[in-house]
Amino acid sequence: MDGYDEAPTREGDPAATPERSPRFDRETPARTTLIRGLDNRGGTRMGVIEDVYDDLDTDVEFEEFEAAVEDKVEQMGGLADEETAAMLIAHELRDEEADTIADIEPGMNDVKFLGKVTSIGDVRTFERDDDEAEEGRVCNVDVADASGSVRVALWDEMAAAAEEQLEVGQVLRVMGRPKEGYSGLEVSADKVEPDEDAEVDVQVLDTYQVADLSLGASDVDLVGQVLDTDSVRTFDRDDGSEGRVANLTVGDETGRVRVTLWDDKAGLADEFGPGEVVEVGDGYVRERDGDLELHVGDRGTVERVDEDVEYVPETTDVADVEIGEVVDIGGGVIETDPKRTFDRDDGSEGQVRNVRIKDDTGEIRVALWGDKADREIDLADRVVFTDVEIQDGWQDDLEASANWRSTVTVLEAGSDASSGAAGASADAESDRDANDTGLGAFAEDGQKAAAEAVAGEATDDDSGEAGGGGGGAGSAAAATAERSEAEVEFTGTVVQTGDPVVLDDGQRTKSVETDASLRLGEEVTVRGTERDGTIDAVDVF
Repeated sequence: MDGYDEAPTREGDPAATPERSPRFDRETPARTTLIRGLDNRGGTRMGVIEDVYDDLDTDVEFEEFEAAVEDKVEQMGGLADEETAAMLIAHELRDEEADTIADIEPGMNDVKFLGKVTSIGDVRTFERDDDEAEEGRVCNVDVADASGSVRVALWDEMAAAAEEQLEVGQVLRVMGRPKEGYSGLEVSADKVEPDEDAEVDVQVLDTYQVADLSLGASDVDLVGQVLDTDSVRTFDRDDGSEGRVANLTVGDETGRVRVTLWDDKAGLADEFGPGEVVEVGDGYVRERDGDLELHVGDRGTVERVDEDVEYVPETTDVADVEIGEVVDIGGGVIETDPKRTFDRDDGSEGQVRNVRIKDDTGEIRVALWGDKADREIDLADRVVFTDVEIQDGWQDDLEASANWRSTVTVLEAGSDASSGAAGASADAESDRDANDTGLGAFAEDGQKAAAEAVAGEATDDDSGEAGGGGGGAGSAAAATAERSEAEVEFTGTVVQTGDPVVLDDGQRTKSVETDASLRLGEEVTVRGTERDGTIDAVDVF
């Protein structure tokens, strides 16, 4: 046949070596030799090979299958007959049939799968290693199904066709070779065909909220409030290069998601702080430990934007947590410990810091591990911890562990809530309610912020004195003095020691003057005269 004499010899064909069986790449010159050689041997052989082929659900033509079987028999040197060789080839083909994108692995030689186009990259040119005159071209296309997403690299003519013909939302049948690429698994395509009749259940949106994210989504644009950030970490890739990764967590009205920043984008994590609103562009969704994550690679962006985004944490009451649960909790900080360092089993140094928080149902110690131990958390701060694991702590007390997957958000008090101005009126109370939205609203769900006590809480009794003391003001002054010096009894938890002591009962905070020696977290009852918002304690028990 034409061109047969010019084709490479079998000795020069790596696909014909004993280490691997022939693949079914019609564009490979050596494979063309095998198929044409089959024709020279007298055409199609019927029998056991056809029986195995008939039971096989594959797109491979029978002639190619038969040629591969004959080659397998030759490779095994008579150790296998045609039926055994046919079954071996059929087994290899079944391994290469990917039912879902999640089934694709880098070790496979060839795969075939169905996926919906979620994004189409630009066509890029490059110089070939063999110094050919013509430049190479490549276009990366992200495709997804319900199980996940994968990047498909289209080369040369296919790249040009993709730029002109492909559209986001099309369903493709892809045949190619999986490999570990720069940004994870990718498939180098040998053949791509649109399939207008097939359906793939993947949602493609112009803009996303957290609740819209699904495994396999890519080209994702999402606006959210930064809840937490981590430092940049380095790691070694399989090819010996060094990678960089960092994380931040963002939330919106529908939930929160962890954002993973790779390599050149990792440094962006240092540019934003909790409370800022950012837009993540061209992200793609992956799964880790059962949770969805939004990843940002070389095409992705994270930018600060001037938009209003409200994230309202839904926390579990401290009294309701149980060992083994992963929950979100929050409350006022009533105790802080210094950061401690320790040596891990691998010789590296770790760090941990403990804080204790209280809501209106109880209190719990939270262990902050790694970078979380560096967060600035002070007494009387209001804090929300997400994805913390409840464990058995010291002296059979429950403890929450905040690890790499957790977030730590220090909530900002509303301006009126922390002012401590005397003579708070109904209007001021209304203003405070209006300002406590979003993250700030957590205080109403759990407890009144202990920070208000530190600043000096306004009370109904603290109305102030009316001016220069004219004769007509005597009775009013006396009434004020009588109200402000009434004997009271108050029970609460010590959230500040020293002068003054501050107690919190989950609804109110009181400043207390006492010589008694009290410790943080201790629940006490004080009795004495309250003057100007401070209790002069006569009894402490």
